[in-house]
Amino acid sequence: METKASTRLISTAGAFIFIIVACIQGYRTIGLPPVIIVGGSGVIGFLFWFFTYLKRPVDPKIILPLFLLTVAGLEIHMMEEYLTQFGPSMSRLFNISWTEKSFLMIFAFIGPVIYTLTALGLFYRIPLAGFFAWFIFIGPGVAEFTHFIFPILQPCIEPDNPDPVSFIINGTTLENTPNYYFKTTGRYYFSGLYTAVLPMIPGIYAIYRVLQTHLRQIN
Repeated sequence: METKASTRLISTAGAFIFIIVACIQGYRTIGLPPVIIVGGSGVIGFLFWFFTYLKRPVDPKIILPLFLLTVAGLEIHMMEEYLTQFGPSMSRLFNISWTEKSFLMIFAFIGPVIYTLTALGLFYRIPLAGFFAWFIFIGPGVAEFTHFIFPILQPCIEPDNPDPVSFIINGTTLENTPNYYFKTTGRYYFSGLYTAVLPMIPGIYAIYRVLQTHLRQIN
């Protein structure tokens, strides 16, 4: 069943507003890297969603289990990120102000609310829920491969110092920020690397299944 034109318009506006607000808030509170990651994932997810789920919502039996598996993998992944200080590590890498408090607010509190409402929306085939599902499939799904690139990037803050350091940026104090630079530590690792594949596997497969279903619907 196709989505009504008025519903598509409202849903498109809602998705667009979410991307803009998320990018602005990310830039104001953390810095440019979140804008690139969130904004990039949002735009790509938006395009896939716009030409697939928005017009014809996918059967919940297909998309909902894969979405929940992706979120479950993401939650396990974020445990590793929290235990290994992902936010502060990114701050040292890119010279931004991402504190542990900010990391928890985004991923431990705001995130689960969005995931829960999205799952409910997918169950009832609400078009806007499809956008958030696509955003998760592209972001925590595909984009987690960046964890395998971060160890080879030279940190902006004391790249040759293997010890945790503290510094102040934009009025925010970052304490005991670790250095995961491979050339300095001799260890190929970055916060969250070991579990990065957990949300990637169901997320990438979900993209395949949704696209496959869409092509069947239009043929």
